Amino acid sequence: MTRKSTQLDDQLHDYLVEHGARPDELQRELIADTARLWPDSAEMQISPEQGSLLTLLAKILRAGTAVEVGTFTGYSALAIARGLDRDGRLLCCDISTEYTDVARDYWRRAGVEKRIELRIAPALRTLRALDPEPTIDLSFVDADKESYIAYWNELVPRTRPGGLLVVDNVLAGGRVLSEQHDPTAHAIHEFNRYVLRDHRVELTMLPISDGITLARKL
Repeated sequence: MTRKSTQLDDQLHDYLVEHGARPDELQRELIADTARLWPDSAEMQISPEQGSLLTLLAKILRAGTAVEVGTFTGYSALAIARGLDRDGRLLCCDISTEYTDVARDYWRRAGVEKRIELRIAPALRTLRALDPEPTIDLSFVDADKESYIAYWNELVPRTRPGGLLVVDNVLAGGRVLSEQHDPTAHAIHEFNRYVLRDHRVELTMLPISDGITLARKL
C-alpha cells in the first residue's frame, strides 16, 4: 500500500501502456510520425494512457458534443472521436495547418473524420462564437497555458450539468512548485488556484503524464 502515486520509470510506463493503454497500429504510426516530423515538439502529443482515458470518458458520458482546445497532430482528437456516440461531434480548435494536416490524414484513415470539425482560428474566438447554452458533454484543453483561465471561463458555462472538462499539463512539467521565474509554470499555478475556487465544478487532479485536472460541472 502507498499513500501517494507511484513514480514511473520507462520500464514501468511501458508495462502500464501494454496492460491498460495499448495504442493500436494506427495510433502507433501517428506517434512515430509525430516524433519523426517534429522531434523537438513531439512532447506536445498526449501519452497513450491519456488517450485511452479520453476514449473511456467519452464512452462513459455517451458524449454527443465535445470540444478540444489544442489539437496538434490529432492523437487526442482521434481518441475522443472514437469514444463519441454514433452521431457525436467533436469541435477542434487550433491555429496550425501544418500540424493539423497530419491530424486530418489520420482521422480519415481511422474513419472518424466525419465526426470532427476543425476550425483554424484563435480558440477564444471560436469558443466565444459557440451557442451559450450548456450543451457540451466533454472538453479537453491542451493549448497555450497563459490562456487556460480564459478557455475555462468560456467552456464551463457551455458544459451541461454532469459534463466533464479535462485539462492537461497542470503540473507544468514538474515546475509548478517553482513557478516564480517561469511564465508558463506561473500561468498553470494561477489556473490551478482559480479552478480550486470555482464552485461551478467539482474536481480532482490526477498524476497522469504531466498532470490532468478532471472537473465535473455541477
